[in-house]
Amino acid sequence: MKAISRQLDRLKDPRYYQIGVLTSLVCFGVGALDFGIHWQNALTIVATALAVQFLGTLYAQLPRFDPLSPLITALSLTLLLRTDEVALAAAAAAIAIGSKFLVRFRGKHVFNPANMALVTLMLATDQAWVSSGQWGSAAIGAFTLACLGFLVLTRARRAETTIAFLLIYASLLFGRAAWLGDPLAIPLHQMQNGALLIFAFFMISDPKTTPNSAAGRVLFAAVVATIAFVIQFIYYEPNGPILALIVSAPTVPLIDMLMRGRIYQWARPDARAENQIKGVY
Repeated sequence: MKAISRQLDRLKDPRYYQIGVLTSLVCFGVGALDFGIHWQNALTIVATALAVQFLGTLYAQLPRFDPLSPLITALSLTLLLRTDEVALAAAAAAIAIGSKFLVRFRGKHVFNPANMALVTLMLATDQAWVSSGQWGSAAIGAFTLACLGFLVLTRARRAETTIAFLLIYASLLFGRAAWLGDPLAIPLHQMQNGALLIFAFFMISDPKTTPNSAAGRVLFAAVVATIAFVIQFIYYEPNGPILALIVSAPTVPLIDMLMRGRIYQWARPDARAENQIKGVY
């Protein structure tokens, strides 16, 4: 009975749901939408992420190897990263997982791992880019992604981060359309973007790299949405949200100091900070 109880407790970990949703999106993208994902890159990303996580576990002297978080990062990179070079795919996974162990502040890693890898490669080479247009913009597709993402967020108790980001970003897009006299179809089309929804539901909502308090997370979402809008529509640079997240990430420790909250635990989303298992990543 105790063994069964332990297994049921593990299933409360929202990462199982995240892995399930992301895996479904990868399969749907490859099978139905022809995302152009190279299977060699996908296998390389997963294998490298798990290997670096294992080495990081030894480096940080953690009590056990946990494959769930690196799998989520690997699936996110598989969905968003495009490159024809297997070596760059491996580098992305290594940068992503390595950053969790090397760039930390007060027990939390500062940057979202997948976001760190994507921005690093985009800035370092022209042979890696982020997939955005391949997702399509049909309303039913966006609705499906949103529902799947909301399921994950509900389990992770971090829904306010994504909701605040999407509401503020949408308000800025619709406000811009009204200012320019554009039809509402334009901002609606901009919001019906698979890459944007995956960013909102699976990247900015990462409980390990967002503020500990609910108010802090809403503030952080507002900062990211505003910077993303400026990058995308004032400086006319693509991938505004992804660039905005890495620019905004260093504000999280400051927000945590000003707005105190509970440190998140994967297995027990509502547990208090003082009960956190030291060293769990």
